[in-house]
Amino acid sequence: MAGEAEWAAARLKFGASLSLSQVESRRDPENDPYRSKYRARELLEEVKALLGPRDDDEEDEEDEEDDDDRPPQDRPRHHGGRDDGLPDETPEPPPRRRPGPGPGLLRAARLAAVEYQLGLNHTDTEEPAAGEEHLLRCLRLLRPHRLRPPCVALVIQAQNNLGILWSERSEIETAQTYLESAEALYNQYMKEIGNPPLDPCEHFLPEEEKLSEQERSKRFEKAYTHTLYYLAQVYQHLNMTEKAAQYCHTTLKRQLEFDGYHPVEWAINAATLSQYYLNEQCFMESRHCLSAASVIFSQTEQISSAESPQAEQDQQDLHQRKAEIARCWIKYCLNLLQNARKSLEDNIGELDPDKQGELKARRKSEEDEKENGRKKAVLFGTSDMRDSILALEEKVSCTSPLDFQEAREVFLVGQNYVSEAKEYFQVDGHVTDHIEIVQDHSALFKALAFFEDDYERRCKMHKRRIDMLEPLSADLNPQYYLLINRQLQFELAETFYEMMDLKVALANKLEELDPHTVKKINSLAQAAIKYYRLFLDSLRGPDRAFPEQLEEDVLRPAMVAKFHIARLYGKLIPGEGRKELENMQTSLAYYTALVDYCEKHPEAVPAVETELELSREMVGLLPTRMERLRAKLTPFT
Repeated sequence: MAGEAEWAAARLKFGASLSLSQVESRRDPENDPYRSKYRARELLEEVKALLGPRDDDEEDEEDEEDDDDRPPQDRPRHHGGRDDGLPDETPEPPPRRRPGPGPGLLRAARLAAVEYQLGLNHTDTEEPAAGEEHLLRCLRLLRPHRLRPPCVALVIQAQNNLGILWSERSEIETAQTYLESAEALYNQYMKEIGNPPLDPCEHFLPEEEKLSEQERSKRFEKAYTHTLYYLAQVYQHLNMTEKAAQYCHTTLKRQLEFDGYHPVEWAINAATLSQYYLNEQCFMESRHCLSAASVIFSQTEQISSAESPQAEQDQQDLHQRKAEIARCWIKYCLNLLQNARKSLEDNIGELDPDKQGELKARRKSEEDEKENGRKKAVLFGTSDMRDSILALEEKVSCTSPLDFQEAREVFLVGQNYVSEAKEYFQVDGHVTDHIEIVQDHSALFKALAFFEDDYERRCKMHKRRIDMLEPLSADLNPQYYLLINRQLQFELAETFYEMMDLKVALANKLEELDPHTVKKINSLAQAAIKYYRLFLDSLRGPDRAFPEQLEEDVLRPAMVAKFHIARLYGKLIPGEGRKELENMQTSLAYYTALVDYCEKHPEAVPAVETELELSREMVGLLPTRMERLRAKLTPFT
């Protein structure tokens, strides 16, 4: 065993190695980035030498149980433990209890702390194989003592780092095993012992410099939070999305509880988690995540405004993150409105008053009960922080709106975040992002229009959509933005189509059509036809020929475009009979094209069953109508 002089030297060298790794390395030159790390490694090797060889009784004790952590190629297979080089799925209890840490345990813990730092050192200097070897030695040294207070934190942190190492090798299931073992060890330790354990840095500190129990607890909980954080990523990689979301939520809660977070990073992670809840239609949870993200992010804004001006790039990064959170809010408002529409519409896409009345009658008791039961499990932050989060939540509902007034309140919140997002994502420099935000803005108007029973006001909402989308479509170069151009063309066509339908519905209430109304209906129909045709033309090849077989992603839009063009020609109000006949011929040609394509490609039928059925019906009816019209137009001889 090392003498007092050797032990004092070991303490000094260990402390110096930490300073080199954690402080001095930040100032290393670009042409020698690991200079301090390499010097720290030399000091750690000297510490190992000063600690001296292990006592025979320690070596025998450790060798009895270290096989499970050896590399697979070096491990005998005669024992009954795991033979794949991974830790057991649940930690084993220590072989025997001692009243306090004896010499064997302390020596093992000190050597393990050195091996752990060597493992970090090698991984930091891009030597993962050597890093893994040292981390495994750390685990082997501590295996008999892994549940003891001097060792448990070191074991968990070594397993965390092995989990990271294997994740970086894309061996996700191996990483999962190490991290789940760390999680199980934490749970067992807290259940059976619970006292704040020694931090890995304390093994080389004199007694008077040891950490307080409060600080030990904080660091131990932070290490476990890291375990959960890495597990959330592992589960995400394994497509275990529900479990990944649970672990992410727990991680975020613990980071606030133990004050171990960076506000911007935390806010972005919370906003990202909100989108998972949104996809699951858990609007209360999604809103809470977004509200918390906005509140926590505001801390960064307050700090940056109070301190000296930040570098321009840092300010730009903050503006971008704020805009990204705003975009998540837009998606929240849009999904809430669209979900409400699905629950309220009848079989022709209009608001069903009976459904509306039924949902209003039963909503309050059900929603209150569900919200109160779930809210306790998801709340973030301390009591003061929660007050700020809840105050922000009150500005937007998490229950589906059931009438225009409720829908408008959600819409206005979404529209406010559209303005906020566009401050950063401007069309110059962020074309794709800017257009997606404008498309979401258009979708907000579309969702709100569903709740409006005044057709004239509904038309004005759709006109707002056209005013924001048409300039984008006109300015985009289809050579570089083909997909976006198609999306805009199709949406513009649908919007003009919807406006025309509304104008026709208003015209049907008139005793006689006036020229202005006729002109308006025809103008809207022709604009819809124009954009549907532009969309279909974008599918043509370099030879301008329409593809014989459509790709799956454009099959339904292309068939719907043909179907709607056919219907639109039937809606045009002609000035005289020959024009009406021409329109009917064009209409028949598009219906026939849809029917012929589905007969030639039967696999397309499921995508357009309703449109196909109506098209077949019109292909049968239109020729007869056209013959009657011809008979009227041809003088009797």
